[in-house]
Amino acid sequence: MSNPKPDPRISLAEVSRQTGAMLRRGDSAHYQGQASPSLADLTECLFFSPGDGRIWLNDQRMLLVHSSSMGHLRRELISLVGLERARGLLTRAGYVSGARDAKLVRERWPDSPASEVFMAGTQLHSLEGVVKVTPQSFDFDIDRGTYEGEFLWEHSSEDDEHIHAFGLTTEPACWMQVGYAMGYVTTLFGRLVVFREIECRATGASVCRVVGRHAEAWGDVSEDLRYIQAQDFQALAAEARQQEPAQPLAAAPPAAPVPDRHALVGASSAYNAASHQIRRVAPTRATVLFTGESGVGKEAFARMLHNISPRAKAPFVAVNCAAIPETLIESELFGVERGAFTGATHSRPGRFERAHGGTLFLDEIGTLSLPSQGKLLRALQEGEIERVGGTQTLTLDVRVVAATNVDLAAEARAGRFREDLFYRLNVYPIHLPPLRERREDIPLLMSHFLQRDNARHGRRITGFTPRAVRAFLRYPFPGNIRELQNLVERGVIAAEDDAAIDVPHMFRREQLTDDLLYALGADGALHARSGDAVASLYDHVAHGLGTGDGTLDLAQVERRLMDEAVQRAGGNLSAAARALGLTRAQLAYRLKAGTEPHS
Repeated sequence: MSNPKPDPRISLAEVSRQTGAMLRRGDSAHYQGQASPSLADLTECLFFSPGDGRIWLNDQRMLLVHSSSMGHLRRELISLVGLERARGLLTRAGYVSGARDAKLVRERWPDSPASEVFMAGTQLHSLEGVVKVTPQSFDFDIDRGTYEGEFLWEHSSEDDEHIHAFGLTTEPACWMQVGYAMGYVTTLFGRLVVFREIECRATGASVCRVVGRHAEAWGDVSEDLRYIQAQDFQALAAEARQQEPAQPLAAAPPAAPVPDRHALVGASSAYNAASHQIRRVAPTRATVLFTGESGVGKEAFARMLHNISPRAKAPFVAVNCAAIPETLIESELFGVERGAFTGATHSRPGRFERAHGGTLFLDEIGTLSLPSQGKLLRALQEGEIERVGGTQTLTLDVRVVAATNVDLAAEARAGRFREDLFYRLNVYPIHLPPLRERREDIPLLMSHFLQRDNARHGRRITGFTPRAVRAFLRYPFPGNIRELQNLVERGVIAAEDDAAIDVPHMFRREQLTDDLLYALGADGALHARSGDAVASLYDHVAHGLGTGDGTLDLAQVERRLMDEAVQRAGGNLSAAARALGLTRAQLAYRLKAGTEPHS
C-alpha cells in the first residue's frame, strides 16, 4: 500500500511554524549563505539596457558612474560647504540608497530567512561596486530588539577617492557606506540601528572595520544622527534661545525625559528640501504658508520654525480655525472687552495678543468665512487689532504662519477665499510631501514613535516583527504621519512587554487592502493563504485555461500569464516583469524559450 501524498498546505504551515523563530533572529554562527537571496540571485536582478540608456536593479534604475567623478563631487562638496556638511550630505545619500535596497530585497524575497535577507545588503553593496563586505560576527533578535554586528570593508571606493584627494586623515572617510548600512539594516529591523567606522583605510589602517548596534546599545547617538538628519534642529533651537539672556525660572523637580512629540524626523530628499526651506526663512519676519495633505506634520514644522527663529523665547500660539465656530472666531483671534455682548463678564486677550513677540499658527485657514478673512487681512497688513467691543487700537508684533490642506489659489479663483489674503499669506510657501513620497523616512519615524510611546506609557516594547515592517513599507498611509504615529501607539499598547509589535496589534481588517494582505499572507508569507483560497484559485485557473478534464497544462498557463502581462504593460517588458515578480532578463528568456521549437 503506497503512502498518501502529503498535503502541501499542511507542510507549508508546518515549515512556517518551525522556521518562525529563525525568521526573527539570526547570527553568524548559523549563517550558511546558501539560501536566497544569494549573490547569483541578486546578480540576476541586474539588467543592462544600453539601447535606451538605462540600467535596472530589479525595478530600480541604476547608474554606472566613474568612481573618479564621485571623488570629484566629494572634493567639490567639501570645498564649497565644508567637511561637516559634505559628510552629512553623503551620509544621507547613502542612507537613502540602503533603504531602497532593503525595500527591494524585502519585496523580492519575502520568505527568505532573516539572516539571508540581512546579509543581502552586504552582497548588494559589493555588486554595486562600492566595497567588499566580509562579516566578522553578527547577532540579532527582532523580538528582543537587539542587533550587534562587526564587518570588514575592503577596496572601499570612498577611501580610494578620499586618499587620492586629501591623503591620509585623522577621521574615517566611508561616509556613504556608513549611511548605506544604517539605511539598509534600520529599514529591515524596524528600529534605529547605528553603524560606526572603528578603523578606516583613510586613517592609515590596512582595512576598514565597522560595528553596528541598535541605538540603545550605543547610548548617546546624537552625533551619529546629526549626519542622518538634514538639519540639527535641536542645536539650532538651543542657539536661538541663547540669543537673549534667559529669565530666572522657579525650580521644578526633574521629570523623566520623553521624546518631543513635535520632533522632526527624516532623511529623504523630500524631507531635506522642506528642512532647508525652514532654516532659510526662520531668521526673517516673513509670513509662511505650509501646504500639504492632512497629517503630514504642518504644526510640527511650524513649531520648529518658531523654535529656531529669533522669536524662540516668545510664545507659540496655535489656532485650529476649523474648530472655532464662526460666531466666536473674531473674539478668539482679537480678544473681547467686558460687556461687548451678553456673557462677556470680563475682558480677555485674543490669540494675537497672546502671541505678541512670537508666532501665531493658523491651521486649516481655508475654512475661515469671507468676513473673518477680511478682518484677518487687516490685522496682517496693519499689524494692529481691536478687541471686540473695544475702542483702543493695539499694535502687535506677531509673525503669522498658516497651514492648509486645500488649494487656496483654486479657492480664490472660485470666490471662496479672498485673493488679497491669499497673496498676503503666500509670501513664502513650503509644501510638505505626503508620507508615501518619503518612504525612506518610515523606519526612522517608527523608531522615533516607538521610543516616545514606550516612555509615555511605561512600556518595554522591543521593536517590530518582519511582517509589521513589511506592512508599513507597503501601506499607503492615507492619514500620513499622524496615522503612522497612531498605529505605533496602538501597537505599543496592544503588544506584550519585552516582545515585538506585530500586524494584528496595529491594523484593523478594514485598513488592509487585498494587495497588502496578499503581500503579508496569514503568517507573513506571500503564498500562505488558506486552503479554500488555494483551491478556489486552482478551480478558477483550471476552468479558464484547463485541458477540459480538470487538469492543467502549466506551460500553457505560464505562457498565457506572460503574454497578458506584456499586453497589459503595453509591450514594456520591464513593467511586465515587475508585475510577474521576475527580472526583465528572466521574462525575455522565458518568452523566447516558449517560441523556439523543441527538437
